[in-house]
Amino acid sequence: MSTTLDFTKGHGTGNDFVLFSDPDGLIELTPLQIAEIADRHFGVGADGIIRAVRSKNLPAGAMALVEDESAEWFMDYHNADGSVAEMCGNGIRVYVKYLVDSGLAELTPGETLVIGTRGGVRDVQGNQRGFQVDLGRWALSDFEPLVRAKNLQVPRPGLGLTVGNPHVVVALSSVAELESADLSFVPVLEPEAISGANIEFVVPMEPMIVDGVGHIRMRVHERGSGETLSCGTGAAAAALAIRYWAGAGAPNQWRVEVPGGTLGVRMFPTEDGEHVSLSGPAELVYSGTLTLPQLSQTQTQTQTQTQTTPTAPIGA
Repeated sequence: MSTTLDFTKGHGTGNDFVLFSDPDGLIELTPLQIAEIADRHFGVGADGIIRAVRSKNLPAGAMALVEDESAEWFMDYHNADGSVAEMCGNGIRVYVKYLVDSGLAELTPGETLVIGTRGGVRDVQGNQRGFQVDLGRWALSDFEPLVRAKNLQVPRPGLGLTVGNPHVVVALSSVAELESADLSFVPVLEPEAISGANIEFVVPMEPMIVDGVGHIRMRVHERGSGETLSCGTGAAAAALAIRYWAGAGAPNQWRVEVPGGTLGVRMFPTEDGEHVSLSGPAELVYSGTLTLPQLSQTQTQTQTQTQTTPTAPIGA
């Protein structure tokens, strides 16, 4: 027996996702199925899988509705290895693009679309970069591990932050050192992070501040996905860490260069504390049909067939 799944492939600055619509919450993919879809050799290939489901139709979504009753849609996000993630800053922009272009939701200029996630409810607006998402309150954690990465000669201190999901940010001395790190190997944290963490390696550019805007470069190893071309919440965490290290007078607006493009980060005060927002592009690339076997989580070997039909980008 097999399952047929209509999907769309999208990305935000090269951070790529497979998205599918399941408004009623009837499609339950196993972690193994998700990992097979995300496999870049035998599946579609993606850094993560996003299910579009109405919040009322899954337990985590019901919690989002308690937080904000207007959060009709929930971003059910899984990493490439099938593990569940709290939030994805690039993914939520692509998700909103998918909802709007598929006719599942409307987002008029100046309006906000409220999305439920496991990291909390998030507000998304359209802007000149594509979309901007309020990632909510951020916080320093008391987790400051040493970080070892292949090709870096000595371990470096890391700064722990939470931006709806856990991060450890490491400052490097130069762009050359940033480029030399081999992130195909999982960086080692000492001590280990109990629930894992996204690990960002960052370098301030020269000059670091131009016209009141900070400028940094970053690479990232994402928990459950490996090195990716971009990480939205990671870009926010990196900018927050550099501002923290720079001290008083550091800007609240940042331009973050990642291998897949450029993202904007802004910190701003609210009634419940300082929030951080992320802005950047969101693209839908093609749609297709995926046929995969019915799997159980105990099975270890299967085959996945994909049949994709390239189309003009949705909404083009």
